[in-house]
Amino acid sequence: MNKPYINIGIVTAKEILFTLNGVYRSTNGETLTGKCHASFSAGGGISLNGKEWNELELIPDGNCCSFTLHDVTIGISYHWERHEEQTFTGRLRLITDSENVIAINSLPVEDYLVSVISSEMSATSSLEFLKSHAVISRSWLLAQINRKNKECGCKCATMKKNEDENCVIRWYDREDHILFDVCADDHCQRYQGITRASNPSVTKAVKDTEGMVLMYDNEICDARFSKCCGGVSETFGTCWEDKDYPYLQPVMDNEGNSPLPDLSIEENADLWIRNNPKAFCNTHDKNVLKQILNNYDQETTDFYRWKVEYSQKEISELIHRKTGFDIGEIIDLTAVERGKSGRICRLKITGTLKTVVIGKELEIRRALSESHLFSSAFVVDKTGISNGIPSGFIITGAGWGHGVGLCQIGAAVMGEKGYTYDKILLHYYKNAEIRKLY
Repeated sequence: MNKPYINIGIVTAKEILFTLNGVYRSTNGETLTGKCHASFSAGGGISLNGKEWNELELIPDGNCCSFTLHDVTIGISYHWERHEEQTFTGRLRLITDSENVIAINSLPVEDYLVSVISSEMSATSSLEFLKSHAVISRSWLLAQINRKNKECGCKCATMKKNEDENCVIRWYDREDHILFDVCADDHCQRYQGITRASNPSVTKAVKDTEGMVLMYDNEICDARFSKCCGGVSETFGTCWEDKDYPYLQPVMDNEGNSPLPDLSIEENADLWIRNNPKAFCNTHDKNVLKQILNNYDQETTDFYRWKVEYSQKEISELIHRKTGFDIGEIIDLTAVERGKSGRICRLKITGTLKTVVIGKELEIRRALSESHLFSSAFVVDKTGISNGIPSGFIITGAGWGHGVGLCQIGAAVMGEKGYTYDKILLHYYKNAEIRKLY
């Protein structure tokens, strides 16, 4: 297998401001450098520095060239959303989607991975953790490309099934990415070019694992990962379509042989979430977390176990606005179905006007927060009940993210404890094997 290239969608907007740091050549031989302004034109093309283009590819004329995109949104719709100026190497493609200009960065997969590892966590993490993340990031990426090729470019978007008008089950996967392979934000993998400075350890981690992926039954594994599993990892079908992958099964995030609790049972989940069991990802070691988390991720300190409180007015208005259902005052929030990590994939919301059921986990997290709850592994306490209606709700939860596959904080702690990258990988991806493709 030849070393692959990747096309990453960075910015989609009516107009894009960028700076070419060096000389770039267009496909028709024209040279450009310095500050540029690209906008969607009335004719449906791209207006760039006074000229019209249907699409444009800018190729660096030398190895020291880079380009800077201004006003890049990161953490889209999450609690850490913000705007940054970001710099990239490789080629810059400008295309349209009939409404906007899209800036796409094209470069070798291995170069992309150096940035992803630095963008996903601090580059000062242990080498073994960095190597494990290089393998899963490469695996996830190549699995998505293979899937896209098999689907002949068909859109694999938000999926929704309405069992009745008061039951909406929705999940989100690789959506809206027909014009490029992956996006640059948390929806896919954080990619911020050379903005996040890498160090020799990151470069070494990628080079030492070059071409290595996780495989199962001769297929590249869809190697999902999240920030913190909360003590037990989750199954694929709890979060996305109803599929079962043998390598994405629930795993106790510790080094013992303690039995795996069945957290799909409500009583077990309630006990688990309200307690503080030992786990690799149960850490408050600032030195470790500083190695794992970028500056904006460090704003989140209570991720293993957390609480959110709402008044009746706050939660009823929030649910109405986020779901579109006018439920009235909220009487109860009840887990109808949980996954193996305790994450709720079907939540019944009982109100004074109607009762609805929503899912899966990300839809639940969006419905109960201005951005996203840390996870859908939570239990609910009602306060100040009068005439059957609570005056408030306390949501106590576990973990950060969907919890499927590798737990980044847990894996980083494993690296600090001396586990090698292969041991880390096979802890989270049972039944998988590590194979070198190129």
